[in-house]
Amino acid sequence: MVNIAEVTATPSSALLTPDNCAVLFVDHQPQMFFGTGSGDRTAIINSTVGLAKAAKVFGVPTVLSTVAAESFSGPLMPQLAAVFPGQEIIDRSTMNAWEDEAFVEAVKATGRKKLVIAGLWTEVCVVLPALSALAQGYEVYVVTDASGGVSPQAHDHAVQRMVQAGVVPVTWVQVLLELQRDWARTETYLPVMDVVKENGGTYGLGVVYAQAVIGEHAAG
Repeated sequence: MVNIAEVTATPSSALLTPDNCAVLFVDHQPQMFFGTGSGDRTAIINSTVGLAKAAKVFGVPTVLSTVAAESFSGPLMPQLAAVFPGQEIIDRSTMNAWEDEAFVEAVKATGRKKLVIAGLWTEVCVVLPALSALAQGYEVYVVTDASGGVSPQAHDHAVQRMVQAGVVPVTWVQVLLELQRDWARTETYLPVMDVVKENGGTYGLGVVYAQAVIGEHAAG
């Protein structure tokens, strides 16, 4: 029951902030994309890059990981690697990234309790670490449009399975705007607008229009 006297203009602790989360990218590799059939693969690539740029703008710790890069799946997609030049990419043999010691140590090193995960495929390389991290006390958010499965059914059932376990489904633009959350935060306003214009599709075109007609500080 709400106690009106205690209601304040305070954000929920469930919200993502630059200081409380880490972003994990799992197996965005050529061979994994070849087998992805749940949605438009170009859109998944765009969403993944948008999410990566969002993390970079706000200084959110990131973990990059691949599976069998040299023997089967190929390198991390170059568009993602380019956002984090020189950052270590953890290659694994395990389908479940949470069973790889180096991966888990990298996550622990971030010191964050909320994990934002995106990867291929949703029904394997996202579900397994998401449920494993959840079981160990982490709060887990899965970026559904930066992830993909071998079929629409595989992706949707994986998301349902995770949601039933307590994982929160989000989209990359949702993450970006949740991290910004106030257009008066001038230090990240222009970088966020750049990400929106580059990867936000028609939303980005709307920003281009607004800035052209209203001025460069048009918000939202």
